[in-house]
Amino acid sequence: MSTAYIPTLPEKYLPPIHRNGTTLNKELFHKKVDLIAVFFPDSRRLQGFVKAYKSEFLNLRGTSNIAKDPTNPQRKVVLLNDKVTSVDLNSDNVQQNLASEAVNFLKESEAVLEPYELQLNYDFWRLEEILTATLPEDLLEEIPSSFTIVGHIAHFNLKENYLPYKHLIGQAVIDKNPKIKTVVNKTSSIGTEFRTFPMEVIAGEERFDVEQSESGCVFKFNFKNVYWNSRLQGEHNRLIETYFKKGEVVCDVMAGVGPFAVPAGRNKTMVMANDLNPESYKYLVHNSKSNRATDFVKCFNIDGAEMIKKSSQLLMDWYDEKEGKITYQLGSRSKKRRGQDSKKIETATETLEMPRYISHYVMNLPDSALTFLDNYVGIYSNETYKQFIKDKEFKLPYVHVYCFEKFSQDEVPVPTIEDLEGRVHKRINEIMQHTFEKSYLKFHLVRKVAPSKYMFCVSFILPEELAFK
Repeated sequence: MSTAYIPTLPEKYLPPIHRNGTTLNKELFHKKVDLIAVFFPDSRRLQGFVKAYKSEFLNLRGTSNIAKDPTNPQRKVVLLNDKVTSVDLNSDNVQQNLASEAVNFLKESEAVLEPYELQLNYDFWRLEEILTATLPEDLLEEIPSSFTIVGHIAHFNLKENYLPYKHLIGQAVIDKNPKIKTVVNKTSSIGTEFRTFPMEVIAGEERFDVEQSESGCVFKFNFKNVYWNSRLQGEHNRLIETYFKKGEVVCDVMAGVGPFAVPAGRNKTMVMANDLNPESYKYLVHNSKSNRATDFVKCFNIDGAEMIKKSSQLLMDWYDEKEGKITYQLGSRSKKRRGQDSKKIETATETLEMPRYISHYVMNLPDSALTFLDNYVGIYSNETYKQFIKDKEFKLPYVHVYCFEKFSQDEVPVPTIEDLEGRVHKRINEIMQHTFEKSYLKFHLVRKVAPSKYMFCVSFILPEELAFK
């Protein structure tokens, strides 16, 4: 939801008010604005005026300053700024609202000032302007003109008092955004175990299969059946660019359709990507293949807790499957000889040795990821894994966990970001039954989800006493 809309157009150009329905009637949006236009008997003088005196024109968005004379389409006229209301070049109005040099040019050119009726219709006005003219006055404090775009879908989370006008809002969004074909509204805040939420189509096609570009990759998925949040692209890039390195292993515990895993895999980071949702797993596999990341992305479809506990063994299985190394092509090129079809020639390959341990765990399930933290206690307790600590290359893994922290809007005083971090810190200590110093945990504020709800990413190195417990 956005804040109160502040018009950017003068009142005379705002759309007519029609607050008498819950559906959108585009035919009602017509407006005539009286202007003054100038006609040059010699069209060459018109071009000279246009080049020299742009500041004297109407300069209204979406409107050409050079228009056809409605009474004679063969004639072209120039629309003057709307402060000019007289057709007399010698009038005080013209003298005060046009530069003296411009007036002299018009006189020398024997130009003629004429009344001109500018016709505005539905196509001229923007989404906010249409909604401001159609929604009830008591709903104008927060015009619902901001939404999330996923492929061809616009996603709203409308407040209850806007629901009677949902179809009007949805149709206006489609009209004003040519790339949007479907508008949906979240109907409940209660999600499923797969992080999906119930939604209804309020305008356009009932089509949920989308393609979304992010981080140099194209992701395909069904928006209704999987979790996706376009607002997290910057966060995906931050983690990949700041922490993940070529040749390391990352365990993406709640991978979704691959926004962390696939770009990381394309960067030659080895990713064990898991999601419990069978639909997410299906698209995770597809997106790994379609973005040519399959050499570096191993996909799983198990519970997150199980993934954490079994991660070292699963990596060993992958290590054995790949015989401890991943060989990939650096590229290919085509060579064409005279009289022959082009032939693809493979270029050099590169081989990366696979580590036998995981460098990073990612847990992007902010509603409940913190509750999975106790599964890291003892992940290296098996005798097989205790050999890791003798490996000079071994490092304890980073854990990157996402979470929400909410507070009551009635809370006094309003908690600071530091207060909220303190609450998350306390929860982590309780869940892992370990006393972390707050300075040991790296907090990153991802975004403000709502006035009293914040999303954090907390990163820390798993302590040796917990890993080998």
